[in-house]
Amino acid sequence: MCVSDNHSTDDTENVVRNAQSSIDIKYHKNSSNLGHARNYLNVVTMADGDFIWLIGDDDLLMPYAIEDLYKLIDGHPDVDFFFVNSFHLTTEYVKNYPAPFDTDNLPKDMIPFSNWTIAGEMPFLQLIDPRISFDFLGGMFLSVFRRKNWMLNANILDEKALLDNRTFSHFDNTFPHVKIFAKAFSKSKAYFNVQPLNVCLAGAREWSPMSPLIMNVRLVEALQQYKKNGLSFWQYVFCKNYALRNFVPGFIKMVLHKDSSGYAYINPWKLLGTTFLYPNFYLSFFYFIGRRMRRFFERIAKIFVS
Repeated sequence: MCVSDNHSTDDTENVVRNAQSSIDIKYHKNSSNLGHARNYLNVVTMADGDFIWLIGDDDLLMPYAIEDLYKLIDGHPDVDFFFVNSFHLTTEYVKNYPAPFDTDNLPKDMIPFSNWTIAGEMPFLQLIDPRISFDFLGGMFLSVFRRKNWMLNANILDEKALLDNRTFSHFDNTFPHVKIFAKAFSKSKAYFNVQPLNVCLAGAREWSPMSPLIMNVRLVEALQQYKKNGLSFWQYVFCKNYALRNFVPGFIKMVLHKDSSGYAYINPWKLLGTTFLYPNFYLSFFYFIGRRMRRFFERIAKIFVS
């Protein structure tokens, strides 16, 4: 296990030092916060195993995760990339229990990240499908990958973009792993695992105001990387249309909150010009209205029930 501490100001170092008495942990603390992109690169470099699983400090492993993962890797020696799936859970749920949280207290009705139900091997680019991964492998906690492939292709990242400390100012400092995945595994065999091996804790994020930038811009850029490395034209169109399902409300939000939304990182006219031919460019407004109406009627129903 490798821990790359991105110059945290909490008790991370003490927690790790105490755990090292019973767990083999390689620990490094950065002298300054490098941003998540360079920290990803650091921790992969620290490792020396054949496979890598990037886990954030807000992700939990299921009790059976490591044993199942070993079985997957041993059972599929020709596979370079495993999509291991994950459960969703709110941070509020975890905070209701004393620390450290015991995974025996996990609820039984957690919702999986992916509802795809067909486990098995497939060409890597078949994973680029919103029915499997709505963020097109953007969630790094979902992927277990062969380290050799990563290391041979990590140099494709733009160094200037990585050194830019502005949050999500470039594709390369938003989804560095996706750019490497697209190049390193485009010709690889992948495996989709139905049973989630970890839990992603969802709660307040300091970057939440930038969600429209991620969904409307960065995910489309991710698809461009996959297309550049072999994703078919029609699969690209299908995925891009899906990515634009919240486009109009998101774009309006970016315009109204220019200071915090990442609006400065886009060319708005170019963005509009490259999206207006897609059906969801227009339908996204009606999807938004439909969601608001549904929430309104759900609240009304709760009032009458109570």
